[in-house]
Amino acid sequence: MMDGPRIEVTDCPAAADLERIGSSLSAFNQSDVGPANRRALAVLARSDDQLIAGLSGYTAWGWLYVQWLWVAQDQRGQGLAPRLLAAAEADALARGCHGAYIDTFNPTALLVYQKAGYVAFGALPDFPAGRTRSFLSKSLL
Repeated sequence: MMDGPRIEVTDCPAAADLERIGSSLSAFNQSDVGPANRRALAVLARSDDQLIAGLSGYTAWGWLYVQWLWVAQDQRGQGLAPRLLAAAEADALARGCHGAYIDTFNPTALLVYQKAGYVAFGALPDFPAGRTRSFLSKSLL
């Protein structure tokens, strides 16, 4: 028998437990480096009221994080992804951000981001198997 806290592993954590982890870490980070001023950011592209592409992320601590960027299959190759990125970057700049970051394991998306001025700063090979997850950043100044 071990002394000390009981460690629990679960694939269905209670919402209250996740809230406690998030709020506690946020409080620690705020006391350590100041407020994040986190704000959601979304850029949407529509055609005939149908969503055909979108970007979702947030700004915090002077950075734009692009969490998701999706373009409908029949809309790819028409320059929508760079337009979404540019719109998000412009809004982030207006919010006082100085940089942006994104990650992908899709080779085509990697090229799109690099053409938009993003530079790789890290990689995880075989994430998922047979692919490399690349992490990229861009100065907005």
